[in-house]
Amino acid sequence: MSLSLTLACVWVLAAAVVAMLPLQKQFAVGWALFVAAIILIAVIFYEHGWLFGGLALFGFVSMFRRPLNYYLRKWMGLPVESDIAEAEE
Repeated sequence: MSLSLTLACVWVLAAAVVAMLPLQKQFAVGWALFVAAIILIAVIFYEHGWLFGGLALFGFVSMFRRPLNYYLRKWMGLPVESDIAEAEE
C-alpha cells in the first residue's frame, strides 16, 4: 500500500479518536485534521486517480458533513442552527 493510503488510514483512526473528545476540545484538532485531509485527498487523487480520490473525498465529506454544512450556510448568509454555533460562543 502506498504512503498516501497508509496516511489516510491513520487519519481515519485519528479522526475517530478526536470524535470521542468533548465537543469543545474537538475544534483545534478538528481543524488540523480538516487541513490535513484536504492535502491528503489531493495527493490520493494525484497518485491513485479518480476512483480512490473520489472514495477519499466521499469519506471526508461524510465525516465533516455537519461542519461543512454549517460554514456553507454561514458563508451564504443563511440562518444557521447547529451545536457548533453554541460551542463556539
